[in-house]
Amino acid sequence: MAIEFKLPELGENIESGDVVSVLVAVGDTVAEGQSLLEIEAGKASMEIPSPAAGTIAAVHVAQGDTVKVGQLAFTIEGGAATPAPAPKKPAAPEKAKPAPAVEKAPAPAPTPKAEPAPVVEKAPAPAEKAVSAAPNVRRLARELGVDIHEVVPAAPGGRISMEDVKNYAKQSMAGGVKRKPGVAGAVHVEKMSQIRKATMAHMTHCWTTIPHVTQHDMADITKLEELRKRFAPKAEAVGAKLTVTAILMKVVASALKVFPKFNCSIDPEKAEITYKEFYNIGIAVDTEKGLMVPVIRDADQKNMVDIAVALGEIAKKARAGQIGLADMQGGTFTITNLGGIGGSFFTPIVNSPEVAILGVGRAIMDPCIGKNEMCAPRLRMPLSLSYDHRIIDGADGARFLRWIVEAIEEPMLISLEG
Repeated sequence: MAIEFKLPELGENIESGDVVSVLVAVGDTVAEGQSLLEIEAGKASMEIPSPAAGTIAAVHVAQGDTVKVGQLAFTIEGGAATPAPAPKKPAAPEKAKPAPAVEKAPAPAPTPKAEPAPVVEKAPAPAEKAVSAAPNVRRLARELGVDIHEVVPAAPGGRISMEDVKNYAKQSMAGGVKRKPGVAGAVHVEKMSQIRKATMAHMTHCWTTIPHVTQHDMADITKLEELRKRFAPKAEAVGAKLTVTAILMKVVASALKVFPKFNCSIDPEKAEITYKEFYNIGIAVDTEKGLMVPVIRDADQKNMVDIAVALGEIAKKARAGQIGLADMQGGTFTITNLGGIGGSFFTPIVNSPEVAILGVGRAIMDPCIGKNEMCAPRLRMPLSLSYDHRIIDGADGARFLRWIVEAIEEPMLISLEG
């Protein structure tokens, strides 16, 4: 008996995934629950387990394929007996099909033969000018500088596909095909990863549905940096690193309690505001595969060392490609810190359905002026707060950002108000 194993549900609103690796081959014996496939869907990697024990009779997917939920992935022989009747039902009609042979016996049999020999096949000359390709395929050819008349379709039907154009472009770069005149230079085409596709779709949604405002301020972190260095060994003792980001997460969690409007989501259709009484802070992590935003849950209930430990663990998982969908869901506010790379102010995009995000730039030594005289240079950190102007007004944004700056400069404020 055989089971046709189709790609199961991968998560909410996820319709497809990219095959990172196929973990079995035809002839392999597998146990129930054994991983068959590694899939990248959304921004998460996951392994797909076998539904039953048996032998792999056929593999219908390959590394690099994009597969849809419900698409056939494997045929497993000797699996569970329950699905066995299903393949038998289609088999009955197959046996019934020889009956039409009675209809093929009469002389009209030559009629089907008229189709395999259409006049189109006999007219190769015009074929060079009239190619069969969809508008998006023609557009891709133009963008890559490919003369679509020179592309040989792989499909028997003679219709040129996106893959045909891409393959032609790759051969061209390798020197096997002449390039279309007038193109500026060589190009190369690569398939978008699931992470990049998910980022593209989500960022487009956020930017087009949220009216953004970004406000900037500078925080004096001279004292904070001294305290961070002094207490860093406490975090190191438990294998963590007390970073400015870890400290900021605690500051932001406290600020959200003082300003609940920044810890909500809105439903424009119902004209409702949902105020969240939990404080899950997302942190943007730069990985080789792209941007990920894992979430530190209940940041308000953790001390800075606890946050430092959680932050180190989740960032490590993200960079190793072991992050799960659950790790990136349920955030109420996001922090994105580019200080390790450089730069100062920027305009981060609000991570919907959240209503605000805090961007952090690189701290610099700045000369400053006291009330009556010049003072020593201070270490100052640029902050950029973007928010959803449908729910947060400019004055709200200014007060929130000012509170964060003052809490950084005077940590006592967290204990007094946060």
